[in-house]
Amino acid sequence: MPCARTAGTRHEAKLIAPQYVKPFVKGNKNDFVDAEAICEAAARPAMRFVSPKTEAQQTLAALHRVREGLVRERTATVNRIHGILLEFGISLPVGMRVIGKG
Repeated sequence: MPCARTAGTRHEAKLIAPQYVKPFVKGNKNDFVDAEAICEAAARPAMRFVSPKTEAQQTLAALHRVREGLVRERTATVNRIHGILLEFGISLPVGMRVIGKG
C-alpha cells in the first residue's frame, strides 16, 4: 500500500552500476554529491540500467565469499607455521600437504 505522501504516483526503482555514475561525480565524495551524480546519470537517455540479482545469485556470491575467506585464512595460517618453523631452523617444502603430515 502506498504511503500518504505518494498516493496516486508510482515509482519504478532501477539500478545503475557505479561505473556508469562515476563520470558524473563532481568534487569530494559525500552523500549530496553522490545523489546529484545519480540523478544526473539517471536523467541521461542512453543510460544503461542493470537488473537486480536474484536471491539464488546473492546466495551463491555469499558462499563464494565465505569460501574465499576460508582459503585465505588457511593459507595465512600455513605461511605463519612455515615462518615459525624457519625461526627454529626447520625448512619445509612450500605447501599445505607438508604441514598436514606427521
